[in-house]
Amino acid sequence: TLDNYRAMFEKGSIGSYLFNSGVVSLVTVVAGIFINSAAAFALAKLKWRGQGVALSLVIGLLIVPFEVLAIPLLLIVSKLPWIDIGTGAVVVGWLDTLHVQFVPFLANAFCVFLFYQFFKDVPDELLEAARMDGAGALTIYLRVVLPVCKPVIVTAAIILFLGMWNQYLWPVMTVHTSQARTVMVGLQQYYGRTTQWGEIMAYASIITLPVLVFFLAFQKHFIRSVVGSGIKG
Repeated sequence: TLDNYRAMFEKGSIGSYLFNSGVVSLVTVVAGIFINSAAAFALAKLKWRGQGVALSLVIGLLIVPFEVLAIPLLLIVSKLPWIDIGTGAVVVGWLDTLHVQFVPFLANAFCVFLFYQFFKDVPDELLEAARMDGAGALTIYLRVVLPVCKPVIVTAAIILFLGMWNQYLWPVMTVHTSQARTVMVGLQQYYGRTTQWGEIMAYASIITLPVLVFFLAFQKHFIRSVVGSGIKG
């Protein structure tokens, strides 16, 4: 009933958890699209020494589970410095912050490979025509390549958004205060404070809505990219 939703908002901090998850997910989507697509463009359309080795490393990372990297990554971020915006002081350690939850995941091996596969089918003649007009690599990437790859951008955006919104293990390891806590960890915390299953289900339904809205908003481009991926020539 609606009483469960009211009790959920009164007892928990779901509003701040939704905000934190939204910031983490959206920053990952926006920055991740540019970082992964730029890396894929360099691998697919530029010529440089070690290109094949770099591509092999990206493909190799696809088979490495995150659990293998979690502890070494935790040790690294716990010693990295950053500037506290509120005080302007240099602080050592990224724990209990928002940026620790998205910076390590901006580069995504699967998304790099996804963009790489798409960029390989972009005609080289299109890029050569832009070079003859005086365009550099960055201009070609921003004004020629990116505008023609909307379907794969939407696919990568959905993958990145779902991955970050559903993050649980990494936030549990790196965030111990409520200020930077996200919805999935908040759900576990809420479950530990109440035995009212109606309120728990209300919480679960609320945190599912942003995912549904995000997918429904871009489903046309996503379906088009899936269908088009099987069509060559």
